Amino acid sequence: MANPLSKGWKYLLSSLDAKIDENADPRVQIKQAADEARRQHQEISAQAARVIGNEKQLSIKLDRLRQERDTREEQTRQALRQADAAQAQDQRKATELGNAAEILATQLVAVEQELEQATENYRQAAAAAEEAKKQQQQSEAKLAEQLSQIDELSRQIDQTAMQEASAGAAAGLPSAPEEDSVPTLDSIRDKIERRYAEALGRQELAGTAAQQQMAQFASAAGDMRAASRLEEIRAELRGGAEAAELNAGGAGAAKSHAAEAVDVTEVAEPAEAAERETGDDDAGRG
Repeated sequence: MANPLSKGWKYLLSSLDAKIDENADPRVQIKQAADEARRQHQEISAQAARVIGNEKQLSIKLDRLRQERDTREEQTRQALRQADAAQAQDQRKATELGNAAEILATQLVAVEQELEQATENYRQAAAAAEEAKKQQQQSEAKLAEQLSQIDELSRQIDQTAMQEASAGAAAGLPSAPEEDSVPTLDSIRDKIERRYAEALGRQELAGTAAQQQMAQFASAAGDMRAASRLEEIRAELRGGAEAAELNAGGAGAAKSHAAEAVDVTEVAEPAEAAERETGDDDAGRG
């Protein structure tokens, strides 16, 4: 059974709203409708700007990750070249360079995985940006239409006031048409847009959770992908080395590559220093 007090309160509120609408100045209502239309358009424009800005930010991140991937791949190639060159002369140095190549390959795979995720995020952000642009354009067209209707209503109000004055209508007679429904339409429109924005928010949160699960699954296979990537680069280098042996200047080219990759050989300098000390001791004993 309904609460009589609650029912009576709702009735009083409805009655009060009806009296306010009946006695309200239509010019004030028109101004309220125009302000609300402009406010909604500003909110849609601001949201579109945020979505487009997110797309631009992801584009910058993609460029940075691509450069980092290229750098890691080149470092891995250099480490493998030096390890292969040291196989015949210094096995310990070759082992250290091989370990360095494995570390670089692991870093390379991590960058490639981040690049794949960023590429997918950018694809979604680009689609969202296009949709945001369309919504902003539609909102702008809708605002222009609403302002045109508001101007038409203002002219009708002025014409009605002139007709009432010429007919000797009472000064207290309300000039607003009883069927005026602009505030009600604005209220409905605001509810629809709010629900739509909340649905987009839930969809975005669901997409973020799915991406986190995919990232956790992909990290489990990171070591296997690193090893596979390292073998692919090693196979490419072997093929390049066989082609280089056919050229007369192969030895000079190998020295040039070794000089360009001084930063990688630094991991083997402690071993070389130890060997030189051992060789000096042997020479002293002889």
